[in-house]
Order: sequence, then C-alpha cells, then structure tokens
Amino acid sequence: MVGYLLRRLFYATISVAAVSVLVFVITRVIGDPVKLMLPLEATEAQREQMRETLGLNDPLLVQFARFSWDALRGDFGNSLWQRVPALPLVIDRLPATFLLSFAAMGLAILFAVPLGVLAALRPRSLLDHACSLGSLAGMCVASNWLGLMFILVFAVNLGWFYTSGYGTLKHLVLPAVTLAAAPLGRITQIVRSSVLDELGRNYVTAARARGLSEQTVIMGHALKNAAIPIVTLSGWELSRLLAGFTVIVEVVFGWPGVGLLAMDAIRRQDLFLLQADVFVVGVLVVALNLLIDMTYGWFDPRIRLT
Repeated sequence: MVGYLLRRLFYATISVAAVSVLVFVITRVIGDPVKLMLPLEATEAQREQMRETLGLNDPLLVQFARFSWDALRGDFGNSLWQRVPALPLVIDRLPATFLLSFAAMGLAILFAVPLGVLAALRPRSLLDHACSLGSLAGMCVASNWLGLMFILVFAVNLGWFYTSGYGTLKHLVLPAVTLAAAPLGRITQIVRSSVLDELGRNYVTAARARGLSEQTVIMGHALKNAAIPIVTLSGWELSRLLAGFTVIVEVVFGWPGVGLLAMDAIRRQDLFLLQADVFVVGVLVVALNLLIDMTYGWFDPRIRLT
C-alpha cells in the first residue's frame, strides 16, 4: 500500500511538472505577452522595458527555472487586471467552483444509479428505452441553451429561482441541474451496461440460489462489483468540471468560479492570472485522480494496491 502510494505520488509530481511546462509554454512562448499587456499605442522602447522588467529577454531555460521556483512558492505575480497577487484571486474562487461541481455530480449520481439499475433489470423494456433516450438527450443538449431555457422558464416566468448570482440555494439549483445533465446521461449508460453485465455472471445466480433477497443480490453484489467503471467515469466527469468545463454554465448564470475567472483573465489579457488559474486547476485534477485510484481497493478487494 505504501509503495503504491509513493509511486502514485511520484507520477502525480510528474503530472504537475507537465502542467507547469504547459502553463509556461502557453503564457511565454505562444505570442508576445508584452504586446498583450501594453496598449497598442505603446512604443517599442516601452515594450522593451517591460520585457526587461519581466525577465522575458532571458533564455527560456532561465525563465522556466524562475517560473517553476515562483510556482513552488505560490508566487505567480500580480494580476494585471486587479493589481493584487494572482494566486489568492484563484483560491477565493475555488469554493464556488467546488460547490457547483460537487452539487452537479451529486445530482447526476443520485439519479443515474437508480435509473441505470432499473434499466438493467428490465432490458429492452419501455423503461429501458426511456432511460436510454433521456440519457442521450442529456449528453447531446448544449448546456448554454439548456441554461437559458431554465432561466426563461423557472426564473423569469415562474420566479422560483434567481437568474444569476451566488450565495443561496435559489442561486445554485439551476446551474447545478444544467451542469448535471451531461454527466447524468453518461453515468446512467455506464451503470446500465455494468450492472447488466454483472447480472449475467455465475455468482449472481449462486446468490439467488442461496435465497438472498433481490435487493441484496443487486445492491450488495452486482452494483458493488460494477462500481469500478462507475467510479472511474464519475471521477472523470468531476475532473472535467474542475478542469474548466463549468465555464459555460458559470458565464450563463454569472457564477463566480474559476472558469469565469479564466474567461475574465483572457478577455482582459491578464496572463499572470490565467497561468495561476490553469496551474491550480491542473493540480486539483491530478490530486483528484490520485484519490480515485486509491478508492479502487475498497470497491474491489481483488485489487491490490502494491
């Protein structure tokens, strides 16, 4: 267990290093950051002075070493937009993104697991076809269109929820449901296929022959043995949300998360804030994947974390 954890931490460190290289390349090599920071009417002398101040005239290896050392210390420079350190701005937005992402995934799993199990118990039935059609609709519908329809119906016409903002349950419901639509469809499909595959195995027949209740057979045996692909997909979906796939919903609902912050940084050409945002999100995704790997042994004792 300890050896496996150390190896995974080693690989996670490599992944974080790769993220830092990606952030450096995006913000330093592709294009000229000085041209983005200064107004169009700036003189060449002003641009050259800015390059010298930022150390952009140094060799790339020197720049990368300095960037890596600053990143280890949590120093990504000051935001050009808000004139304060960039990293605290990102950290301040993390609770909103966590709340929205976990609420959306909670809704998706809460409905996907029972729907997928029911569809697996009655394959090719009307319920199975309805679940398949609904899951495909959830995966195919555009989240920005769905969010706007929710706002029009439930916020504007009915007045049940707020159109935008953050802080109360009325602010959370519509963006969480909008964001949950696609994961709900994908997880429902994987639950159905995984449980249906497990129900055809010999141990399920043996469990039923021993007189175990159908609920015990399904929930205690089939669903638990089908948990690995379900957990993997759920973790992947949550990683996507944390990695910035909430940005469309955050923009539609004015939700103050890291996705909306990244969009603001791009619009305002704030590269220091953008690199802090991307780096923090990358570290979160790596940490989440490590945590998911560590749960496999609990769901399936046959997996040895050695």
